[in-house]
Amino acid sequence: MNTNSVDLFSSPGKSIDTKDLPLAVRMRPRTLEEFVGQSHIMGPGKLLRRAIESDGLSSLILYGPPGSGKTSLAYCISSVTKSDFVSINATLSNVEELRRIILKARQLKKISAKKTILFIDELHRFNKAQQDVLLPDVEEANIILIGATVHNPFFSLVAPLLSRSLVYELRPLAQEEVLTILHNCLKDKTRGFGSLKIRAQKGALEFLSKVSDGDARRAISALEVGVLTTPKDKSGLINFDLKTAQESIQKKLVLYDHDEDAHYDTASAFIKSMRGSDPDAALYWLAKMLYAGEDPRFIARRICICASEDVGNADPQAIVLASAALQISEFVGLPECRIPLAQAAVYVACAPKSNAAYLGIEKATKDVETSRLQEVPEALKDTHYKGAEKLGHGKGYKYAHNYPAHYVKQEYMPSDKKYYVPADIGYEAKIKVRLEKLRQTKT
Repeated sequence: MNTNSVDLFSSPGKSIDTKDLPLAVRMRPRTLEEFVGQSHIMGPGKLLRRAIESDGLSSLILYGPPGSGKTSLAYCISSVTKSDFVSINATLSNVEELRRIILKARQLKKISAKKTILFIDELHRFNKAQQDVLLPDVEEANIILIGATVHNPFFSLVAPLLSRSLVYELRPLAQEEVLTILHNCLKDKTRGFGSLKIRAQKGALEFLSKVSDGDARRAISALEVGVLTTPKDKSGLINFDLKTAQESIQKKLVLYDHDEDAHYDTASAFIKSMRGSDPDAALYWLAKMLYAGEDPRFIARRICICASEDVGNADPQAIVLASAALQISEFVGLPECRIPLAQAAVYVACAPKSNAAYLGIEKATKDVETSRLQEVPEALKDTHYKGAEKLGHGKGYKYAHNYPAHYVKQEYMPSDKKYYVPADIGYEAKIKVRLEKLRQTKT
């Protein structure tokens, strides 16, 4: 049974007219041997491959970027399994359809002990209530769920469903793997372009395999557009050259969700590159965020935090420059603000590093949260109200500017804990020397 995707998941032996289907659909692998990529989970001897080959699947979630093979893998499973295979798309389905499928699966299991595999494409589109409908029958193995999603399931799926499923992350295909798929499209005479006379330049296919960023569907679609729109020469030959390939593929799409892991992973890489003193990597991740439409103010705030947390007093100018970049970003906006953002990011990346101030506030905060609160020394208490003097507030306070070097020893905190430990780098090395000298002062 197949509810929505009849052409895609029909039995391999059934005659289907596929000429009007997109090339990417026609060329989906029919067997595991035809499946390209994902060797970390589909290589010989890997658990998922063994489970598919033995027809012993348990519920699983396939998570990965577009064009990495999630639906293709489901197609392979549908062709080899002896279970009843049902396919739906979460954008088109509803609770009523789910219950109808589950009821039939229960009846099939009771009558013939035959299992039902339910493939749900774009599973993240189901809301919590719809996902909850699946739980009892996944738990009792009335259905074996295969869910496909481009979103991190730990963000988009309910925890009980995750706990009942194995999660497999698919990765973007390597350039060589996309190239292999494109060659298969040109060779296959039944489903691909093998019956046409095509001269595909090596550079053209390599361009598509590179610019597609591991998205096989995008590369195949570009090949299809290029082949079908290129006029044949007098001999009937279609010349698919580099210029045609470049015209056939749209502006590069960057996988970058603004509230899930692609967003946080890229921002994390940006910050860690600045912290790690790699200006080139910092510029790359900055460019990716801007290209994907990230709010420049978000980026500027990250630079400000890094300038304070990771550079600190090793170069006090870093936070000044970062703050200026934030103000400029709000004032001028894109595209011009990318320049001061780049300047600030490079400055922070190249600056000497010290997290002494950050560690200091962390330790002080922990003491405030977990230890007995210290009393303010009487000499430091406020004196700007009537009656303060009678209470002894401010008595004995020494005004630092009245002493040599504008410094005098006195109790500023009852304990003698040290929270700020300057590093021996950059300007902070000078701070360390000065503090050590002041602490040796006798008066």
